[in-house]
Amino acid sequence: MKTLFSIFLLLVTISCYGQTDESEVYVCPPCGNQCDKLTFNKAGNCPHCKMPLMKKSETIKKNHTICFYLQDGVEVLDFAGPMEVFSYAGATIFTVSKTKQPIKAQGVLQITPDYDLKDAPPFDVLAVFGGNAGRAADDPEVIAWIKARQPTTEYYFSVCTGAFILGKAGLLDSLTVTTFHDSIDDLKKAVPSATVLPNTRFVDNGTVITTAGISAGIDGALYLVEKFGGRDFAKRVAEYMEYDKWVPGQGLVLPKK
Repeated sequence: MKTLFSIFLLLVTISCYGQTDESEVYVCPPCGNQCDKLTFNKAGNCPHCKMPLMKKSETIKKNHTICFYLQDGVEVLDFAGPMEVFSYAGATIFTVSKTKQPIKAQGVLQITPDYDLKDAPPFDVLAVFGGNAGRAADDPEVIAWIKARQPTTEYYFSVCTGAFILGKAGLLDSLTVTTFHDSIDDLKKAVPSATVLPNTRFVDNGTVITTAGISAGIDGALYLVEKFGGRDFAKRVAEYMEYDKWVPGQGLVLPKK
C-alpha cells in the first residue's frame, strides 16, 4: 500500500513540474501528511486528505514555531482547540512546562511536556492557557523564563485566565485586554494599568493577543492564522475543522504599541 501511494505521489508531482507561475500552483493546506509536499495545476480537493486545494501564493510564507506553556491543571480545551488550529495551519508546535514530569490537564488527561524551562528551544509565539493559571503566574521561575525570552518572542497569545500569566510578566501593562468572563474584575486588580474588556472574544494589541475562554481561544487562534496567512487561508482551516462558529472580524484589533 505504501509503495502504491509513493508511486502516486511521484506521478502527481512529476505532472506538476511544468508550472512556473506560482499564482497557478495549488497545494494542500498543511495537514501533516505526505500530500503536504505535492503541487497541483488546478483547483479542487487533495486526492489524499480531501482538503480543498489553495493557491501556493496564498499560503503562510513562514513556518511559525509556537510554544505551548502548560501548567499542571491546565484546561484541556483552552490549549487543545488552538493546538488543532495551529497544527492544521502548518505551524511547528511544542509543549513546555516547568519540568518534564507528566502533568494532568483538569486532573484527567496526562501530558508529558516536550521540554522544560532549561532546554526549551526558541519560538516565535508563546501561548499560555487557563486552568490553574496561578500555578504559573505565581511561580517566579516561570515568570523569569517568560521575561528572558522576550527579545526573541514575536507574539504572545493567551486563552482564558492564561492572561494572568502574561500580566504577571508585565506584558499587559497599559494594554487593552480580555479574559474569562468570571475573571474580568480579578484581572483588573492584578493589572491595574490595563483596560480589561468583558464580552470580547479576543483583543489584539499588535504583539499580544488575549482571548476569553475555550471557544474564544479557537477564534483567537484562527485570527492569528489569518494574521499570518490571510483570511482565505484561515477560513480553510476553520472549514477543515468543521468549526462553523468563527466570525472573522469579531474581535478587537488595536494599533501596535
